[in-house]
Amino acid sequence: MTERKPPGVDFESWADKQIRDAQARGEFDRLPGAGKPLPADVDAVYDELWWVKRKLAREGVPVLPPTLALRKEAEDVLAAALEAPSEPAVRRMVGDLNVKIRDVMFKPPPGPPLGLKPYDVEEVVRRWRERRAGR
Repeated sequence: MTERKPPGVDFESWADKQIRDAQARGEFDRLPGAGKPLPADVDAVYDELWWVKRKLAREGVPVLPPTLALRKEAEDVLAAALEAPSEPAVRRMVGDLNVKIRDVMFKPPPGPPLGLKPYDVEEVVRRWRERRAGR
């Protein structure tokens, strides 16, 4: 236990003396994290739920609600479909996405509304063909 600051002693010099004494006793040797860099988020704005977010990230749990995750997946699938190597691959990718969208449309999960409807496979294939012809 640290002694109390004596009255009349400047706080800064008293604190400096406490630190020097602790260093001399070796109390700062072999502390956890010694020699390791500070975490990347050390300058981030304080968030009360920092530990929850870190735990979710470490566990690989998705942070987005299911409908928002599906919106993101739809963007990624459509972008990937336009880069697909063959027309059957485009049809399979968009078809699989449409199954997921229909599932959410008929059995909505909690969270914000999906705001998507199944994509027209023929329209995506047409865009894919145009993109391929333009190369």
